[in-house]
Amino acid sequence: MSENTFLRGPKDWWRQAVVYQIYPRSFADNNGDGIGDLKGIISRVPYLKELGVDAVWLSPFYPSELADGGYDVADYRDVDPKIGNLAEFDQMIDALHAAGIRAFVDIVPNHSSDQHEWFQAALKAPKGSPERDRYIFRDGLGENGEIRPSELISHFGPTAWTRITEPDGTPGQWYLHLFAKEQPDFNWHNPQVRDDFLRTLKFWSDRGVDGFRIDVAHALVKDLSDPLPTRESYDMSVIAPNGTDRLFDRDEVHEIYATWRELFNTYDPPRVAVAEAWVEASRRPAYASEKGLGQAFNFDLLAARWDKRVFNDIIDYNVKEAVKTGSSTTWVFSNHDVVRHATRFGLPDGYDWARWYQSGGTEPKPDLALGLARAKAATLLILALPGSTYLYQGEELGLPEHAAIESDQMQDPQWFRNPGKAGSRDGCRVPLPWTSTGKSFGFGPGGSHLPQPEWFAEYAADQQDGKLGSTLTFYREALAARKKLIKDESFRWVHHFNHNVMHFRRQGSWDSITNFGDTPVRLPKGEVIIASAPIVAGHLPANATAWVRHEEQRFSFFRR
Repeated sequence: MSENTFLRGPKDWWRQAVVYQIYPRSFADNNGDGIGDLKGIISRVPYLKELGVDAVWLSPFYPSELADGGYDVADYRDVDPKIGNLAEFDQMIDALHAAGIRAFVDIVPNHSSDQHEWFQAALKAPKGSPERDRYIFRDGLGENGEIRPSELISHFGPTAWTRITEPDGTPGQWYLHLFAKEQPDFNWHNPQVRDDFLRTLKFWSDRGVDGFRIDVAHALVKDLSDPLPTRESYDMSVIAPNGTDRLFDRDEVHEIYATWRELFNTYDPPRVAVAEAWVEASRRPAYASEKGLGQAFNFDLLAARWDKRVFNDIIDYNVKEAVKTGSSTTWVFSNHDVVRHATRFGLPDGYDWARWYQSGGTEPKPDLALGLARAKAATLLILALPGSTYLYQGEELGLPEHAAIESDQMQDPQWFRNPGKAGSRDGCRVPLPWTSTGKSFGFGPGGSHLPQPEWFAEYAADQQDGKLGSTLTFYREALAARKKLIKDESFRWVHHFNHNVMHFRRQGSWDSITNFGDTPVRLPKGEVIIASAPIVAGHLPANATAWVRHEEQRFSFFRR
C-alpha cells in the first residue's frame, strides 16, 4: 500500500496543477468485459505520464447498480468487482505515484445507492427508527398518506419523493431523492452520517489518495422543516444566493467541511478537495477556503460562448477573487456531464441541448473543424492562467461528442426519465479509442459498454502518437511548456488594439494571446513558445492562441 512519500512537496502543490479526469468505466478495459477497470488504468499510466498531467481524478469506481453512472454508491469503502478490488486500487496508486502523478477520487456525500446497507436496513426498520433517521423519510399527505409530501421535482424526473412498502407489506412513508429514486438523500443532521464519511475519507487517505472531488457539495444540509420545500426547477436563478436556500448552499454545510479539513491536515502533505458546487460566484470562496475543502470548481467558462468579452469578464472576476480570498481558482471546459467542448464550440450560440440530442446531433450540425480549433485555443488559454486546470479524458485526442447513440443503448437516467426535456450525458462517456482498429478501438479485448462510432478510428491515440500537428501532440507540448514556464501566480492584462484579442502576461516574461475573431492578427515580436494553430508570416490565425516570450521594447502598439 502506498504511503504517499514520493511527493511530499509543498502542501499547496494543487494550486496550479493539471488534473486529468478518468471516467473509469470508459477509460481502458483490461479483462474484456466491456467495462473499464483498474488494471486498464494501470496499463495506461505511461500514457498519462507522457501526457504530462500532475494528477488524475477518478469518477466513482465503487460498488454500484449504475442507476446513475456509478454515482449511486452501495459501499463507499470498496471497489466494484466489475472494476477491480482494493489490492488493484493500491497497485494503481503506487503506479501513479511512481510516475509522479497524484490521485483524486470522487466522494458522493449527498446520497447513496438504494442498495447501500444503511438504506436496506431503513426499509426493514419501523417508522421513526434510528435506521430511517440516516435518510430523509416523511409521511405522505392525504387520508392514507398516498400523496407525496411536497411538490418537489428531482433532477431526473417529476418527483423527488418515492413511497416505500413497509415491512408488513402496507404502503408506507416516502423518502427524498434529489436525483434518481435509486439515490436516497442522506440526513446530514444525523451524527452517524457525519462520522461515517470521516471514516471514508480517512480510509482512502490512508491508502495514498491525495485529494477528493466532492459531488454536489452544496446540497448536503437541507432545511426540511414544515412546510416542506417545493421546487419546479433547479436552475441557479431560483436558488437563494445568501446561504438561506432550503435545499442548496446553506451556510451550515461549511461546518461539515471544517471537520473534513481537520482530518485532511493530519496528513503530510495535507489532503485537498475540490467542491462541485453550482453556486453563485460570490459563494464559491467559502468552499475553497483553507478552513474548508481548498478548491471549488469554477464552471463559468464551461458555460460560456466563444466570445472575447465573455471570457474576459469571467477570467478577470475569478483571478481577482482568487487573489482577494487567497484561494486557487479552477478552469474546466469538459467533464462527464456536458457536451465535449470540441463539439460545443462548433455549435451556434443558444442551441437547445435536449433538442440537439433528440436529432442525433444533426440539428444543428456542428462545424467540427471550427469546434476543434476553438477547443485547442481555449485549452491553451486556460493552461496559461493562474490556478489549476481540469482536463477530461479524450479531450487530448480532440474527441467530439458522440450524439448519435440509439435510445435503446442509452444509459443516462437524465435522458430516459425526462424524455424530450434533457440531453443525454452518454455522448461524452463513450469508451476511448486507443487504436484505429479492433473491436473496441483498443479500449479492451471485448466490446464496449456504450457504442463507439466508426469515425473514432481517426481520433485514436495510436494515430496521433508522435504525429506533428495532432491534438495529442499539441496537448503533450502544451503541458510540457507549462511545467517549464509556470513559476508563480502572477498575472496582468495587456491591452490590445483589436477588441477580439485577449492578451495577458505571466511571470513578467511571457504572454498568452488569443484571437477570438475571424481574421488573423499580427503577433508581437518575440519567440513563439507554442501555438494552437500554425503561425503564418507572424500572424495568429482566427480562433487560435499562442504563447510568446515577449520583447518589451517592441510592444509599441500596446498600452499598459
